[in-house]
Amino acid sequence: GAFLIPYILFLIIAGMPLFYMELALGQYNREGAATVWKICPVFKGVGYAVILIALYVGFYYNVIIAWSLYYLFSSFTFELPWTNCHNSWNSPNCTDPKLFNASVLGNGTKYSKYKLTPAAEFYERGVLHLHESRGIHDLGLPRWQLSLCLLVVVIILFFSLWKGVKTSGKVVWITATLPYVVLFVLLIHGITLPGAYNGINAYLHIDFRRLKEATVWIDAATQIFYSLGAGFGVLIAFASYNKFDNNCYR
Repeated sequence: GAFLIPYILFLIIAGMPLFYMELALGQYNREGAATVWKICPVFKGVGYAVILIALYVGFYYNVIIAWSLYYLFSSFTFELPWTNCHNSWNSPNCTDPKLFNASVLGNGTKYSKYKLTPAAEFYERGVLHLHESRGIHDLGLPRWQLSLCLLVVVIILFFSLWKGVKTSGKVVWITATLPYVVLFVLLIHGITLPGAYNGINAYLHIDFRRLKEATVWIDAATQIFYSLGAGFGVLIAFASYNKFDNNCYR
């Protein structure tokens, strides 16, 4: 709950002004992120920095999408592989939370350090195979399953962008509406689960002491850029296709 306060504050004082500024710049100059700053050459480096940021974010975001795709393919089974401890990648520490009562343990905190849920082990051992690596210095060979998923993601991106705004404008009808449909379905399912009220109450409860932590404010400011797409050059590029007299403020 405390996160919403700095988030809304940054949305008002930074997010929306940057969003509108990028739309106005792109529409007025009809240029991309790199060349739009010909209006003020001293800021030309900002355009190149935006491209580098988008490139950097694209690298790891595509990996996350590849993981999601792997989860999608793995879900086409009679029983979801991250719901039980009977898989080849599971360790002796894998424990189904439904099978034990932590209240009977002498030290539940210490116990939980050595016990992992099936979902956590599926991600760490089934997807990433972290148990086969000794650290960042021991990367090992790429997993062909994840590499194939990443290739599928790249192919989807290519066919979404290869004709420019003609194809991306059509794709956005899916990418802009489907997440809201999925979120609505998850919302309806979530509020019907046992204990849903307790979860909503915990989410909306504001602990004002958390506002003293710098990480809360940093995370809120960072999330603004991801939520609105500001600072990545995307808004400038899309706005450059608008008519010069289009009311972008509306």
